[in-house]
Amino acid sequence: MIYLRANPLLREPLQAEHIKRRLLGHWGSDPGQSFVWVHLNRPIKRDDLDVLFVSGPGHGAPATLSNAYLEGHYSEIYPDRSADERGMLKLFRAFSSPGGIGSHCTPETPGSIHEGGELGYSLSHSFGAAFDNPDLIVATIVGDGEAKTGPLATSWHSNKFLNPATDGAVLPILHLNGYKIANPTLLARIPHDELEALMKGYGYAPHFVEGDEPETMHQRMAAVLERCIADIRAIQANARQPGKRRTSALADDRAAFAERLDRPERSRWPQGRKLLALASGADRRPRDQSQESSRARAMDAQLQARRVV
Repeated sequence: MIYLRANPLLREPLQAEHIKRRLLGHWGSDPGQSFVWVHLNRPIKRDDLDVLFVSGPGHGAPATLSNAYLEGHYSEIYPDRSADERGMLKLFRAFSSPGGIGSHCTPETPGSIHEGGELGYSLSHSFGAAFDNPDLIVATIVGDGEAKTGPLATSWHSNKFLNPATDGAVLPILHLNGYKIANPTLLARIPHDELEALMKGYGYAPHFVEGDEPETMHQRMAAVLERCIADIRAIQANARQPGKRRTSALADDRAAFAERLDRPERSRWPQGRKLLALASGADRRPRDQSQESSRARAMDAQLQARRVV
């Protein structure tokens, strides 16, 4: 898909004219994503799991597009890209071409809620999908280049807002292929124990799947994925026992804020937190200037004087 504009099944010896003049798509992220996709399919089919695959690495769409095509979903939406040589050639030629398919998971990709390539938002979108969706597991591929961005480094903390009694789960999978677009990545270069300590500090139980022998890697990945899904289900089962209440203060805050948005007249929010709901647009009544704090009025006056607003 990245390379060919002709001879898609390599039925004849490869020639220079079969190769696209301009290549777009990060080959380094695609094998790892396909590796995870294939391993997720096994427990999904066996246990009828509800799983969402979120692709974070930039220009990583060849992995998701090719797997969606091979599974038949892509051709269901786009019948002209059928599961034969003619349809495959049309798919290849459309990829990263003007008016064709983007190298990210653009909205045209079946089932896409996250484009990828914005570099930093995969985890935030994943946790948003898991909130109030108790049966969902969101498997999120985090590129090690993406992991260096501010939004992604912050969004590791989103697990603190998750309530296992009422929400789904997010399974972050950090893809340490060692490089981003132009140079080595930070998390792939720090010592193993430092990376493990970092993930534990964020509140995760890290598992490492490392190696370069395909057969060994498949066995390791299958075992780790089984362990992770079993741990997720055990945590949720414990939290969902009758009379059991297992959540965090931040998850309570999220639930209270949602209640404020839905039923402001019955809110249990403390008075001091009303400004947060007002800022979100939850209370659309005209603001009563007489009730604003003197500190807020003073700040407004200072900003006006500085011509900031």
